[in-house]
Formats: sequence, C-alpha cells, structure tokens
Amino acid sequence: MALIVHLKTVTDLRGKGDRIAKVAFRGLSFYTRVLENCEDEARFDETFRWPIASNIDGNEMLEIQVFNYSKVFTNRLIGTFRMVLQKVVEEAQLEVTDTLIDDNNSSIRTSVTIEIKYQTMDGTVGAWNDGEFLEGPNQHSENDGSFHFETDSLLSGHSQSSGVSPGRSHQSLHSGERTFRKAGKGVFSAMKLSKTRPPKEDKNKDEPAVLETEDLDRKAIRLGGGLDPDTISLASVTALTTNVSNKRSKPDIKMEPSAGRPMDYQVSITIIEARQLVGLNMDPVICVEIGDDKKYTSTKESTNCPYYNEYFVFEFHVPPDVMFDKIIKLSVIHSKNLLRSGTLVGSFKLDVGTVYSQAEHQFYHKWAILSDPDDITAGVKGYLKCDIAVVGKGDNIKTPHKANEKDDDDIEGNLLLPDGVPSERQWARFYVKIYKAEGLPRMNTSIMANVKKALIGENKDLVDPYVQVQFAGQKGKTSVQKSSYEPTWNEQIIFTDMFPPLCKRMKIQIRDSDKVNDVAIGTHFVDLRKISNEGDKGFLPTLGPAWVNMYGSTRNYTLMDEHQDLNEGLGEGVSFRARLLLSIAVEILDTSSTDITSSTEVQVEAVPQVSENCTGKMEEFFLFGAFLEATMIDRKIGDKPINFEVTIGNYGNQLDGITKPNITKKKEGGEGDEEESELLQNSSEDEADDDGDMVSVSATPPMKPVVTERNYFHLPYFEKKPCIYIKSWWQDQRRRLYNAIIMDKIADKLEEGLNDVNEMIKTEKPYPERRLRGVLEELSSGCSRFVTLANKDQNQPGRTKLDRERLKSCMREMENMAQQAKTLRSQVKKNTVKDKLKLVMNFLQKLRFLADEPQHSIPEVFIWMMSNNKRIAYARIPSKDILYSIVDEETGKDCGKVKTVFLKLPGKRGFGPAGWTVQAKMEVYMWLGLNKQRKDFLNGLPSGFEENKAVKGPGLQSFPPISLTYIKKQLFQLRVHMYQARSLFAADSSGLSDPFARVFFSSHSQCTEVLNETLCPTWDQLLVFDDVELYGEVQELRDDPPIIVIEIYDQDTVGKAEFMGRTFAKPVVKMSDEKYCTPRFPPQLEYYQIYRGNATAGDLLAAFELLQIGPAGKSDLPAIDGPTDMERGPILPVPLGIRPVLSKYRVEILFWGLRDLKRVNLAQVDRPRVDIECAGKGVQSALIQNYKKNPNFSTLVKWFEVDLPENELLHPPLNVRVVDCRAFGRYTLVGSHAVSSLRKFIYRPPDKKSQNWNTTGEILVNVEPEVPVKKMDTVVKLDAGSDAVVKVDVTDEEKDKKKKKKKGGEEIEEEEPDESMLDWWSKYFASIETLKEHLRQQEAAAAEAEEKDDLDTADGSKGQQSKGKEKAKPSKEDKKKKQQINEALDKKNKQKIDELKVYDKELEIEFDNFEDWLHTFNLYRGKIGDDDDNTADEDRIVGRFKGSMCVYKMPLPEDVTKEAGFDPNFGMFQGIPSNDPINVLVRVYVVRATDLHPADINGKADPYIVIKLGKTEIKDKENYISKQLNPVFGKSFDIEATFPMESMLTVSIFDWDLVGTDDLIGETKIDLENRYYSKHRATCGISQTYAIHGYNMWRDPMKPTQILSKLSKDGKLDGPHFGPGGRVKVANRVFTGSIEIEDENGQKKQTDEHLALTVLHHWEEIPRAGCKLVTEHVETRPLLNPEKPGIEQGRIEMWVDMFPMDMPAPGAAIDISPRKPKRYELRVIIWNTDEVILEDDDYFTGEKSSDIFVRGWLKGQQEDKQDTDVHYHSLTGEGNFNWRFIFPFDYLMAEEKIVISKKESMFSWDETEYKIPARLTLQVWDADHFSADDFLGAIELDLNRFPRGAKTSKQCSIDMVTSEVELPTVSIFKQKRVKGWWPFVARNENDELELTGKVEAELHLLTAEEAEKSPAGLARNEPDPLEKPNRPDTSFIWFMNPLKSIRYFIWHNYRWLLLKILALILILLMVGLFIYSLPGYLVKKILGA
Repeated sequence: MALIVHLKTVTDLRGKGDRIAKVAFRGLSFYTRVLENCEDEARFDETFRWPIASNIDGNEMLEIQVFNYSKVFTNRLIGTFRMVLQKVVEEAQLEVTDTLIDDNNSSIRTSVTIEIKYQTMDGTVGAWNDGEFLEGPNQHSENDGSFHFETDSLLSGHSQSSGVSPGRSHQSLHSGERTFRKAGKGVFSAMKLSKTRPPKEDKNKDEPAVLETEDLDRKAIRLGGGLDPDTISLASVTALTTNVSNKRSKPDIKMEPSAGRPMDYQVSITIIEARQLVGLNMDPVICVEIGDDKKYTSTKESTNCPYYNEYFVFEFHVPPDVMFDKIIKLSVIHSKNLLRSGTLVGSFKLDVGTVYSQAEHQFYHKWAILSDPDDITAGVKGYLKCDIAVVGKGDNIKTPHKANEKDDDDIEGNLLLPDGVPSERQWARFYVKIYKAEGLPRMNTSIMANVKKALIGENKDLVDPYVQVQFAGQKGKTSVQKSSYEPTWNEQIIFTDMFPPLCKRMKIQIRDSDKVNDVAIGTHFVDLRKISNEGDKGFLPTLGPAWVNMYGSTRNYTLMDEHQDLNEGLGEGVSFRARLLLSIAVEILDTSSTDITSSTEVQVEAVPQVSENCTGKMEEFFLFGAFLEATMIDRKIGDKPINFEVTIGNYGNQLDGITKPNITKKKEGGEGDEEESELLQNSSEDEADDDGDMVSVSATPPMKPVVTERNYFHLPYFEKKPCIYIKSWWQDQRRRLYNAIIMDKIADKLEEGLNDVNEMIKTEKPYPERRLRGVLEELSSGCSRFVTLANKDQNQPGRTKLDRERLKSCMREMENMAQQAKTLRSQVKKNTVKDKLKLVMNFLQKLRFLADEPQHSIPEVFIWMMSNNKRIAYARIPSKDILYSIVDEETGKDCGKVKTVFLKLPGKRGFGPAGWTVQAKMEVYMWLGLNKQRKDFLNGLPSGFEENKAVKGPGLQSFPPISLTYIKKQLFQLRVHMYQARSLFAADSSGLSDPFARVFFSSHSQCTEVLNETLCPTWDQLLVFDDVELYGEVQELRDDPPIIVIEIYDQDTVGKAEFMGRTFAKPVVKMSDEKYCTPRFPPQLEYYQIYRGNATAGDLLAAFELLQIGPAGKSDLPAIDGPTDMERGPILPVPLGIRPVLSKYRVEILFWGLRDLKRVNLAQVDRPRVDIECAGKGVQSALIQNYKKNPNFSTLVKWFEVDLPENELLHPPLNVRVVDCRAFGRYTLVGSHAVSSLRKFIYRPPDKKSQNWNTTGEILVNVEPEVPVKKMDTVVKLDAGSDAVVKVDVTDEEKDKKKKKKKGGEEIEEEEPDESMLDWWSKYFASIETLKEHLRQQEAAAAEAEEKDDLDTADGSKGQQSKGKEKAKPSKEDKKKKQQINEALDKKNKQKIDELKVYDKELEIEFDNFEDWLHTFNLYRGKIGDDDDNTADEDRIVGRFKGSMCVYKMPLPEDVTKEAGFDPNFGMFQGIPSNDPINVLVRVYVVRATDLHPADINGKADPYIVIKLGKTEIKDKENYISKQLNPVFGKSFDIEATFPMESMLTVSIFDWDLVGTDDLIGETKIDLENRYYSKHRATCGISQTYAIHGYNMWRDPMKPTQILSKLSKDGKLDGPHFGPGGRVKVANRVFTGSIEIEDENGQKKQTDEHLALTVLHHWEEIPRAGCKLVTEHVETRPLLNPEKPGIEQGRIEMWVDMFPMDMPAPGAAIDISPRKPKRYELRVIIWNTDEVILEDDDYFTGEKSSDIFVRGWLKGQQEDKQDTDVHYHSLTGEGNFNWRFIFPFDYLMAEEKIVISKKESMFSWDETEYKIPARLTLQVWDADHFSADDFLGAIELDLNRFPRGAKTSKQCSIDMVTSEVELPTVSIFKQKRVKGWWPFVARNENDELELTGKVEAELHLLTAEEAEKSPAGLARNEPDPLEKPNRPDTSFIWFMNPLKSIRYFIWHNYRWLLLKILALILILLMVGLFIYSLPGYLVKKILGA
C-alpha cells in the first residue's frame, strides 16, 4: 500500500526568486530540490512516495507548502495547499489544479498542479458515491454557479468533505474572472459553495449569489450520502477585515473617546432589616455611605433584629471609571444620638462596579454579612437585608414584582455576594510592594522652584515623588523621595480586607509632594479579577515584580495643566508619564492564631530591594515607522510647517526624553536621563556593527501643508515618504505580549464572524447558521493553536508567578473554549441561531478579558502631530499591535502593515463635536521588534521604493532609511457612485438638514450637490476623480487599495458647513489588463454605516470603483454616459448597471390625524397639512381647517405611484412632513419624520395554504383550562381537518387521593373562603402569585432547555444515544410530572379565585403599541444636541402624526379587489372606523406605586395622584399618603373625554409639601386613542369568567355574546351560531363550554355568555380576523421625570377602562380601595421560666442567682413593651409569673403584615403608616437595683409560622430556634390558641447561639369583637385575673422579715468583726470629743476664769 504524489508545477508566482516546496502526509514531510531564479512558474516535476500500513481514511489531509528559499534567513512561505483525500480514496487516481491559500486562509493567485495515486493492497477503492461529486469543467463554463462542499467542516468528522483544498476551486480559470478582492461592508462568502466563484461580496448579481435551500439540500443528500444540512458551516470572507495582500490594517471608525466623560448615575439602596446583630439590647441605626455622601436610617430601640424598610437614593454625575470605583459602605451603629457618634457594630463594603456588573445592575433582597474592621478575629457581626441598584442613563432595571413578598428567611441562600464568591469570606492581607520608578517628567510646577532657580541658579530635580495606593476605601502612602527622577522606595503598603474582596480595583498613583499643589504624576489601576483566578485550580491575586506604565498629560510643564485629569486616570492618557516597579501579593489570614493584629488599619513597612534582572533580560528594541500619507489635516491648525513625532516611553521625546541612553545604563536598562550622551557621539566601540552609532530619528522633517479643500490640508508626501526609527531598551517580556496577541487575533476573527452572522440575519440572507458554524470551527481551531504556541519560553528570566499561573489558566480556558465551541457547533440549527449567537458573544467577552495583560512590558507608541512646535493631535498605538515575531500568529495585527490612523485631540478637548472632526488621517507603516531581528522590517511596505539613508560623514550611511522614494507609481481613475443616504442626523433647527457629501481619496476630494431639507437625500450622483497617483506595485494596489473616507455635512447659508457623520469604504479595483465584466463589475450598491462620534448616524448607499489608467490612457475605461439630467446641470447620474432595478409600486397612505402639535415660533398651529414624499413622488393630505376643534383629517385614504427598487433592502425612506398653512399662502414647517424602512408596510398577500385559511370542514377548538402539567403530555396538535377535542381529566385515583387527604391529613386544610370575604384584592394577590410562579417556571424551563442541550451534546451524534441514558432518564421526568400534577391538584384544592393578568410591563409592550392598523409617527424639529446622549430626542418631538401606509407592486392581485364589500376609496384599508369625534368615559384605576424616588430630605415622599386628560385635571391632593415610597392608592377616577382632541392620558405622582410647591416625582403617558381603536379591544379587558354578582362581576356594559357578534360582524365572519349542548360555531371553528350560571340566590339559569367568553379567550385562533384580545389586567408602568431623562423614578400599577358614551352606561366602578387592616388582640400569658442562666453572685454567700423578669413586645412597637414583675433570687433559674401581656394590633391578612400608624418625630405633621412583619419578641432579663438590668436571652416568634411549643421543659431545646425548617410550624392566625415551652437564646463570646433559658407561655389571639366580649386584665388584674404565682421562700424573704434575714446572714458570719468595729468607733469618738473641747478648756485655764 502506498500513496504517490507527483508535484508538477506551481504557476502565477510573484517576482523572481529561488523556490522550494514541502509535501507532507501523516506527519512525514519531503522537500523538493531548490529551483533557482524562477519567474512566475516553477516546474518541480518530482514524485514522492509514502509506503503506508493502514488504509487511508477519507478525512485525512495532504499538505503542500511553497516557499521562497533563502540561504541565510528562514524560508518565507508563499502559500499552502491542503487537500482531503476522500476523492483519492474513491478513485485511486486524480489530477488536481488549485490555488494556494495564505496564512489567513485567503486564496492567492499562485496555483499548484499535482497528480495523486493511491495503491491499496487488493487494488480496490471504496466507491460510496455516484460520480457527481465533482462535475467536469465543461459543465460550468457558462456560469460559475457550481459548488463543492465547504471548508473547515472537513475537520468535523462528517464525510461530506470534498477533494479540494478548503474553499478553493480546482478548475483552472480565466484570469479575467479570478479575483481575490474583498470590499465593502458586510460581505459574505459566496457561501463557499459556488466553487468557481471569487470570494467577493455578492449582494445581488445576475446569478443568485447563493443556491436556494432546496437545491442545496438535494445536492447535499446526493453528495453526502444523506448529509444533514444542519452540519454545514462556512468559513469567513469578510469585508474590510481580512485583507488579501495583508499589507493594510483595518481602521477604526469610531472616533470619540468615551472614557472620562461624565454621565448621570443613580444608586438606590433599600435597607429592609437587620438580623442577628451581635450585642445585647442595642438601639441600632444604619449608615449608608457612598464616597463622601452619608445617609442614616431612623433608630430602632432595644432590638437586635430591627426592621427599617427605608429607601435611599444617591445621584452622581461623574465619569464611569470614577463611579464604578466608588465604595458603598453599609454600617450598623449602636446608640448613636446627637451627642455621641455611637459605636460601630459591623460594616460591609463593596464597590459600585460590582453591583453594576450583576444581572439587571442590582442585588435584590440580599443579606449583607457585617464584620468589624477593627477586630478581624471576631467573625460575623450580623446580617443586613437590602436592595442595591445602580442605574446609568438609559438602563432600565426590572425590579421583581413587589406584591406580598414572603420574608425569605433563608439568609445563607441569599447573601449579598456576586456569583462565585464563597459565603464564608476570610480576612486577608493585601501586600502592595513599591520598589522604584523611572522616567518621571520634570515637574517644575511650584512657583517657588522658579524663584529658587533665579536666585541660586541651581536647578535640582524638582520632583518629590511618593506613591499612594487606594483600595477598598482605604489609602496608603509610601515615604516621599526628595528631588528624584528615579526614586527608589522599597516599601510595602499592607491592606487588610475580606477575601475575595468586593472592591475590584486598586488605584496606584505616583504623586508629587508639594505643599502648595500636590498633584498626580500618573495613575495605574490594577483589576484584581485580572491578576487572580477563582476557579478550583485558580490562584490568589499576585502580580510582578513587574513594571507598569503610566500615561497621562503631555510632558510640557505649565503651572495649570489643562489635562491634569488624565494623570488622575480619567480618560485616555496622551503621553508616557513614568513606569513603576511593583508587586502585589495576598495572604489569607488564619484569624484563630494569636499573633495577628486585629485591626484593619493600613500599614507601611520597608522591604528588601529586588534583583536587577527580576523583570527580565534587558534587550535592545528597534522601532521603525514610515509615513506614507498625511491628509485631512484640519484647516484650523493653520499653515505653519507640520511634523510628526513618534515616542515609545521617553525614547524619541524631543522635549525632555532621551534619544540615546548612555552606555552604562544600557547594560542595566534604565532610561538614561542625564546628558552623558556625548559619549556615544565619538565612541567607536561598535563601529563594526552597521548601526553602532545609529542615532534615533524620532520626528519627520517639518513641511508646509497644502490645501485640499475648504476644511482640510494635506502634506505633499508624494513619491518621497519620510521615515522614523528609534532604538530603545526594555526588559524582554515579549512572551506576555505574544500570548495576548494570539488571543486578540482569535477574538478579532470571532468578532468579525459574529458581525457577519448578525448582518446575515439583519439582511435576511439565507443560512446564517452555516456561517455561525464556520465561526465556531475557526474559534475552536484558533484556541487549540493557542495551546500549542503559548507553551514555550517557559524558563526565560523575569517570569513572575502571575505569568506562570496566567499561562496555565489561559491554556485551560482556551482548551475549554475549543471544546465548547465544537459542542456548540453541533447544536447550531436554523431556529437556534439567535440563542447560540448570544452564547458565542460570551466567548468574545471572555477572550477580550483574557487577552488583557496586567503586567506591562513595552510602553505604547504615541504619534504626535506638531505644528510650529505645538502639540496638536495624537494617536496612541499599543506596542503589541506592531510587535514582530517569527511566528505568524504571534505577530501584532498591524506589524509591518500599512495602517490608517486618525489623529485625535487630547483629553477633554476631544469630547463632543470638536472630537468628531478628523485632525489628520495618516497612512502609517510601523514595525517594532528586537534589534537583532530587524532584517525584514521593510518587507511589508508597498513594494517599488528605494531607500534614502542619511549620510554621516565620508562613506558612512545610517542603516535604516530616513526616507523612501517610490519609483513605481500607478495612475487610476476613481469613480464614486453616491446613490442615497438615509436616517441622517438633524442638523438644522427645522429638524431637517441640507446634506452634501465630501469624498476623500488620498489627497483628492470632491463634493456631491447639496439637497435641501431632507434627512434621506438621494444624490444619485457619480463623482469622478481623474489621475489619482498611487505608489507601489500594481498587484498590491489591486488586492488592497487605500480606503476612501466619506464625510457628510450640512450646508448652512452662513458660517461653516456642519459635520454630520463619516464612513469608510474600499473601492473595487480593476487593472488595465482586466475586462470590465461580471461578476466584479459593475460594482453593486452597498450600505455603509455612518458614525458621528461613537453614535451611529445613518447609512450611505453607494458603490466605489478604482480603475487603472493603462498605457492607452482613458480611452480604455468603460464609457461614462453624459449628463442625462439636463435640469441638474453637469452632474453625472449613477450609471445604469449600478443603480437599482426599479418597478412601479403604489403607496397608499391612511391619514388619520395629528396630535399634540407644539407651537412654531410662538404661534399656535391652526391649519396643518401633511406632505408625504418618497423617491421624488408624493401626496398631500387634506387640510385640517381648525386644529383646535378637530385634529383629524376629513379624507382618510390617498395614494400615489412611484418607481422603487425591486430589492426591498434598497427602498428609499418615506418622508412625512407637517406644515402649517398661514395667511397669504405662507407655509411653516412644523416637524418631520422619516420612515427609514418601508418593509413593515409592504402588503404581502396571505398564504392561502396556511391553517388559518383552511375553511373546509369544522375544527373543534380545545378550551379546557390547562392544569399546569408538563405541556407536552396534554396538548395534542390539531390538524386543520381533524375534529378531535382533547380533554385532560384527572384520574379517579387522584380524585380519591384528594378526598382521603382532606379527611385523614394531620394538617388542617384551609376551609374554602367565604365568597363574601373575597374582594378585588384577593384576585390581585392570587394573580401576583401566578405571575411569580410563571416567572419561576420560565427560569426553570430555560435551565431545563440548557440541560437538554448539554445532554444532546454529551451524547455526541444524535442517532446513537446510549441506551443506558434512555432508561435512566424517564424516572426523573416521571417524578417531576407527578410532582407537578400533585402541585396542580393542591392548588385546585385550595380554592379557585378568579384571576386577572398582572403585567410587569406596559400593556403597549405586550400588544406592540396597539399599532395593529393605526401607527403613530413622532414628528421632530430642532437639531440634535451635541452631547452624544440622545436625551435630546424627547425634547425634539413636536407632535405626532397618526396614520398608516401600505406599499404594493402594481397591479393589485385580483382576489383582493373582488372581495365582497370592497370599497375602492379605502384601497387596502378596508373596514376602518370613522374618525369623527367621539365621546368616551375613561375610568382610570390606580392600584399602587412602588419604589418611588424620595422627594423629601428625610428620604421619603408624601405621594398623591394627579390625572390629566385634555383640559380635565384631577388632583387627589387631600388624600396624600404620608411618608411612603410604596404607597397603596386603590382608587378609581372617572373622566369624560372627547377623542381625538383629548386622547393622551397623563398619570403623575406628586409629592405633597406643607410649604412650597409640590414636586413631580414621576409621570407616565398613555395614548388612549390607539387603545380605543385597536383590534385587540383594549377598551375594557375581558375577565376570566363571567359572573353577574360578587367580587368578579362582569364590568363591561356589553355582554360577551354582544361582543362576540360585533367582532364577528366586523371581521366579516360567519357566526356566531349557538348550538345545543353547549356548542358555538364561529367561521369554521367550534367551541364547547358550560351554559349554566348562578345568580345571587344560587338559582341556576341557562346562558350563552360562558360560551361566548370562551370564544373571546381563544379569538386568536379564529382564521383571518383573529387576534389576541386584552384580558382583565393590571399593568405596571415606569414613572419618568422629564428633568431626569431616562432614569426610572418608580413604577405605578394601574389599568384604564374606556366606554363609549353612545352605548349603555357601565355600572359603578369596582371598589379597589385598600383593605383596612383588621383589629386583633394578642394575649400572652407568661406562666413560668426554667433553666434561666444565673448572672448575679451573692455578696455574702457567693451563691449564683438571678432576679428574673420577662419583657415582651410586638415588632415595631418597642415603645409599648410590657414587663412582668420580678421573681427575685431564683437559685435554679426557675421563675413563676402568671402574668398577662396584652398587645392590640392592626393586621393585614393578605400581606401578613402589621400596620402601625405613628408620628415619625415630634415635628412630624401627621402620622406615617408602616407595614411590619408580625413578630412577637420575648426577652428574659436579670433585674438590678442600681446598675442597668442585664439582658439574658430572647426569642422572636413569627406569628405566621413559629415552631410549636414543647410539651414540657425537658423537651424544649435550642434546636427549636436554630433549625426551624424541620420542625412543624403553626400560625397563631389559624390556631388562635397555643401553649408550650420555648427556648431563650443569646450569643456568647465566640458568637455562637447558646441556650439561656426556657419560658412557658400561652398565646391567645382574638379579634377586636371577641376581645370586647371576653375582656381580660393586664398583669394579674381583673377581669379574668390570674392567680398569684407560688414562689419559694428564699425569693421573698427580704419582704417577709427583713430583720430575721439580716440576723441570719450577718450575725452568724460576722459577729466578731462587728464587735471590733463597734469598739473602734467608740474610741475614735472619744478622741474626737477630746480634741474638740481642748481649745476652749485651755483658754479657760490661761485666763484663769
């Protein structure tokens, strides 16, 4: 057995050179001999033979590579040919000619011819396929539509592979047809199926670009032996993105820097409650702090589980970076008051970015873990439940529905932590080591410095740097190094924080210490997510030691630097500032060890310095740049000479950087800063080396600019192109960059592929799924390639721990991704494309994240344009983009390529419009690499140049050229076909623009004509640029021409034209020797996206061709027809082959009316008219005579005929303009609207085959209410003809079960609620439960679908699912089903409350804005604001036009006009109601509002409702709700209105203020007219069931039967026919249902209403006329405030009913007033306590005892707490009380909340209502006479579910509290009376719960009425007194006989001591008396008295 390959020739080679080829199969490769000096053909004529042992598989590959041979350097690859051997296996012998492909898989001209033989042992070759696999060349000479099966799926394990190299044809082609251009924007390969087809954009050519599906599938089956079309994939051929000759890079079209621009943010925080706070009897208050703003909740007294429910809002206007680094800190403070700041219990902090990165940008109802920063050994200090949301402009946050939330007590399961963060976070130390910095700028900012210099003449280094690190709200600083540019600190800053931290970024700044003006020199952010990995094989954050580069403002020093912000890290730095050597490490602390300091203060310590080469070996790098073109230089710059400066780090910086480092430094690798460079000038040390004394040239010579046109200059770089080159020394860390480059390239390719797929979906091209499969294949092979490439250079110097860990984790991720991509590829089907696309987007984000390298190496390159030595504009090029590597995948994407670079203004100057004009457009070629690798640095330049070197003395020249002179230049003519633009930007105050386009190509520019007053100009103009000179090889220009820039401007009569947007394009190129013929010419029109700043600003439809002018001059070019349009003067129209093919269309317009027109120039609009225009034709509406009286049109339908393109995508927009007709024939423009796409208005005749149109036979519709069982089991699909009714019945067995359960069950079933108890709110709450259930199911279903996908993929190919799995699965499924059936039954058991539909959004969203036939078009006027927030859009609306349109090709199909009752006046708008004014009763129900934005200082609001409709305004001011952000209004309002004058309903919520005006909180607007006229019947929602009394009474004046007949009549349907036995027939659908109804007295009556209602609920199933009807509902609408556009201010739940006044009047409004809470009384009898811990030591006996009393209160009513009396001196912990507490309270059953009304403070005007969970707190205390009482323990019982009390004290244990889940719970509201023992618990020093006592209590709940009937006294008082407790003697001895007890205690023990004391006192008394009387006695004696 052997494979023999005969390599014959390789043809169409470029240039002249030595060639060699390599042929490889099964890993064994042979080389051919070297053919020397071959021109375009290499005849190898060599045969290679592989002896083989095993049969060749059809999927194996043969690979041939052709090289340019070089004796010295590595061979350069020309191209590769790969072939799958399937065909060889079948046919044994084959001859093939095919093109080679280059590294990017794009085909090149060169082709190869080979012959292959395959000898098997027995001489047989398996043939499994008829011979149509490759048809012979003769079959498709006339048309190149043949194809073969595609590309890379050759690797996918299916046997569909063709015998040819991926995606290339194997016939030899005429050179005229063969092309490799790629141009335009969204180009898709000709599906890689049309084999002979050049990979060029084919939008709509003469032959179909893509074979029709059926065709393809047929062929696929024939070829692939039944190949599944679901496995086909397409490789990429994208437009601007992959360039064939690879000499040019793709320019970036978005211009404006978005970073650093301030935006609006709102952070809203709801503090709900705290639990398990550590500490006894505390008065906690919560402080919420963001940045410097602090807000406090109210203080709750004596509780460690306070309930707040307070809402705070913080507003910011800062750049995103600043916002996301702000720290949110929640702290709990104990006993804070006016005088003392309180003590911190615990705090929790996270940064705003963490919240913003959550789903919906919020944490909802999560528990934050509190810890004490001053004592890290302490553990958890409690939990705080809160909601935190961060809203940026235009984010809308979906809050979960607010209704009766159950308190989720599962704290552990709902912690406030992002996904993936463990709940047990540990304390950790973060060490930031700061070693040294280099290259600081000379900061002579202080004025003193200049004075000093003037006086002393010394100019010492005037920078005193120190480093400041900010992390998690704390700051640390190093010492200040005085006067140093290369400071060395060697210090570490230590932070202590929880790990993983919730603050993601560390901010490291070098600052200049100065008493006057302490400024930042540079800032660097470290993102901890990028330097760690949280996976199970992850690693802790680590970094370095590595250099980080800092960028900021330019290095010119003024006292006030206008770009100082850039140094603070805001916005993109415009110049290198310094680099800093640092490392970061994290150590997890073992908090149990004794020797750690427990505080979290920041510490600073010294560290030893690091070795010189720890960051890598110093290498010499070489940067080369050539400036090929500098055009579009802004005229504002002036005409002084301009030059360009290139810098990398400080090298090349002429101002103060060093161009040459001194030799000494060169070895150690600093950037020499002193002026020692003289050494280099004369040194001859490496004279031998050709560049030993190469002096860097970093700037081009200055040159005077030349005028291009009004706005721009260009520099005359014609054949002479200036170059720059810089040598620089950096640590060699290229490996880091290489890995990032490979990942970037994979990501770029992926992004480009995804754009393709999106574009295909958008333009509805066939088979986007195939392209997506191709994308996934490329991704998976790219990732696998990364793994092989990245794993080298493992042990180079300077590799840090992070390098190693990152490499491991990147390799793991990439392997993973390759695997997932493969898996995903097999799941991509036609119907899953969009979902899978989302998943693939995640891959893209992940790749971009991985590719961002946190440890820098070579700084970025800056190109500055200088005019007259002033810096004007810059471009910043990442060094990795231009870095060279010998491995192709590792070479930067712009290395050695020509890149178009647009220069921009620095810093804030670049914000807004100033940043949108191009400062200069450069074509730059750059190369950066090791100096020793630089031999190829000129290879990528367009060829055909000579190098000019600088002469450096006799016979010496510099090595790199200082300029290039091009000898080859080509002449071209460029033809630009500008057809039209659409959706442009409104630049004039009229809301329109006068657009014209400027086209720039190289240094030429031309304009189209100006078209006045339009946003959708059709220029239809050909611009011809003659004699364009381009330099370089013909061939390269053909494959890769320069780009064309198109700018759109608005012409103003005075002043300069205003910029409206810009786009890029590439022309299709024709060489002089090619024919101008299909498929490439004439080029097709394509859409190009126009950008203005970062925002899109419309599309341009155009085509571009670049034709070479040959030796014969222009006579060879295709002729241009002269101006056909005489009235347009000498303007050339777009020629016929290019302009679209037109057909005659008719456009019908429905004119309904105008609404809400604002004033024009202060005058009101009185007589408006609408003008419609499309493609130059149009129609005017009738004039509205008096807009005030009736704003509707008298003539409804008008039409006009117009020629439109056949291709719908090219349809021009339709313009709607409203003008006001004033006196004397004047017109003023009111506003305009451009309908950019007519597609949704195109009439498409209905498909007669579809089920809805089948009118034969009867169809029974299943109307059973579904039991929510797995849907698949119950619903049987109905065919159009079948007549089956499907019913799902609960089996008898199940029914029995139900009965049994009711009898035997231990749980007491809730008794069926009494009808009279049910009200509207019961219905509402039941519906909300359903809504939540529904959301949960959706989540579950999504999860299940994913699971299913995983299973599918795990099983590999679908056909062979493993049997084991099959068996294993059902049991699980069955269980689920059973469970679901049971749940469903349980639900049924409970009760059947009729429900309504609660929408968590506006009704409009659900029903497509009710634009089923009447559309609303906003009219705009005024120019768009310049800030790119589109806030202005709202402000620009000046009114609305209501109407519709219908577009169809002439003539109309017969059957439409022949229909019965066709009224030709109405055209396609048949059966439209009249638009005369109509009176309507509007009834607005407002249920409640949630999450209102606080309006008062106290963080609350006093909301009330204001409703406005036309002139009517209802203010419900007196019913405001005090201090409530979630008010329940429960109100309805009736308003009479006349449509159309009053049709916009505004519901607003205002905040009531005692003084001053009331503020608007937010409002919502509803267009009632569209609802009223909609076919969805949104006037009054239809209920679920029909009832004539009770809470669910039918509220529409029309009964279901009447509604049904009206709908049938309007829809021209036959019916309804009610038949016997509860059947009704409408059209051909039959419905069944019940026909009985009960009235109030329970009498049953016959009725058809139920039946009719059933039909209405299934109305969408009715053929033709059917659509979904609006059911009874509550909608949730966002409240917006015009002053804070785009940010929700809360939500309102409401609904609107409308009743026409000419019909019978509706009944009274439903009562939805809020339920009044019910008054209850809870009596708690404390009988006894036991085992209470003993606190006091007796003074005398030392015995332990406690003086016990019990305290109790209901949550929220601490001030009404009640205490028992004291049981003194309990020695055993037993206490006897027989004491009764009585707690009256108001309770809302439905919400399970207690309602409390109380004044907030003594200054409050009125009472505020609070809703608080019903919880009873009992505490046991030890009474002390003189000191404060000691708290011993507590228990909190949730009255709705608390553990059943133990029967005896023994059985009572701490488990009853800790594990509430397992124990049966009771609700006092059901049991009414409960008695038992409960434990008291408290936390000990180690923070664990311990049992501190037990209490025997009895709880008895009575309603207020019952309590009145059987009163009871407090304590032991009458009535119903409790007997006195029987307390033992010791406890009362003090009171009974005090003396006896004194004798007992004291005399016995201490009598001798007492006697001694007595004697001593007597003696002292005597002495005292003696001294007292002595003086008097002496006097007597002396005087001798």
